[in-house]
Amino acid sequence: MLTGKHVVLGVTGGIAAYKACEVVSRLRKLHAGVDVIMTENATKLVAPLTFETLSCRPVCIDTFSRTESWDVKHISLAQKADVMVVAPATANLMAKLAHGIADDMLSTTLLATKAPILLAPAMNTGMWTAEVTQANLQTLLARGVKTVGPASGLLACGDNGAGRMSEPAEIVEAIVSILCPSKDMEGMNVLVTAGPTVERIDPVRYLTNDSSGKMGYALAQAAQQRGANVTLVTGPVHIPVPAGVHVINITSTMSLYETMMEQCGKQDIIVQAAAPADYRVEKTADQKIKKQAGEPLVLKLVENPDIAKAVGQCKKEGQILVGFAAETQNVLVNAQKKLTSKNLDLIVANDVTAEGAGFGVDTNIVTLITKEGADALPKLSKSEVAERIWDKALSLKK
Repeated sequence: MLTGKHVVLGVTGGIAAYKACEVVSRLRKLHAGVDVIMTENATKLVAPLTFETLSCRPVCIDTFSRTESWDVKHISLAQKADVMVVAPATANLMAKLAHGIADDMLSTTLLATKAPILLAPAMNTGMWTAEVTQANLQTLLARGVKTVGPASGLLACGDNGAGRMSEPAEIVEAIVSILCPSKDMEGMNVLVTAGPTVERIDPVRYLTNDSSGKMGYALAQAAQQRGANVTLVTGPVHIPVPAGVHVINITSTMSLYETMMEQCGKQDIIVQAAAPADYRVEKTADQKIKKQAGEPLVLKLVENPDIAKAVGQCKKEGQILVGFAAETQNVLVNAQKKLTSKNLDLIVANDVTAEGAGFGVDTNIVTLITKEGADALPKLSKSEVAERIWDKALSLKK
């Protein structure tokens, strides 16, 4: 299953280090290449020879150790990895990674890699629930670092609670899901809207909003990677288009409306993450409007069509409609109203005034609301939020 894939496994000085031996064994049985990096403390719990025998590779411990090859090990391993895994991941390792501290072979390699990072936390319950550890966890999740566990149970110290490292089988399953992502949207036609709209006042001025398009683009990319045929309807943004996605560029809310009316009947799932304007200028000036000797400029605005509502009225059997509710007050109440009034199956609600949420940032804090209930998510990267949204949409389709 993992032929041609390379895993770099970091082992830290937690008592669960012995379980990492089984992780290596299972990965090798799946034909993955494995390199192991151990911290000095880890070597006091498990002999490096054990990992060398299981991986058929030398274990890396010292950043400055001399070898026969002339490559810079922490860089070569960082580049070689298809995924970097740390099991167990101690509170100390998580703190260093959250704050960019690189003072040994493992932390230096983690900082240098561009590969996905998976942590299997393992520590005493008090350390896991400590405010600083949870803050570090949120920082790492917001950057796209993935975690598996910890589980709850009897710990080596005698406590019973959260902090127990996930079992090797679960860790390997998480690694496989990263290296061989699910194609659970194979053959589906999905449409995602993204970005702002532009409502012209005159040839040089316009009304718009702060939407960056990042959430919509993350949704489009995630769906494409999961096998869907993706149409991305986007307003003007400054981010690259995901590979393999069909793009329709729009400018105004009316052009978005016309595109949606043309495209909506062809889709299995529609996610409307764009931020269309509620109003447009009744009459756009042909020429630049000049100052009027101190007189105020009065613009008459007319209401734009409610696109989400119009799409909901055209909803076909089996189609899943997802909307967004970017609110500044009464977030959940307003989102619930939109869920019903626009005939949606799922609405993603967020308070755009909250730190780490809303426009222009790489993270989001959302609540996924359906007719059955609400699921509040912690602060996550927009890529991870996108995955959670597709997971929920697919569960509704089933």
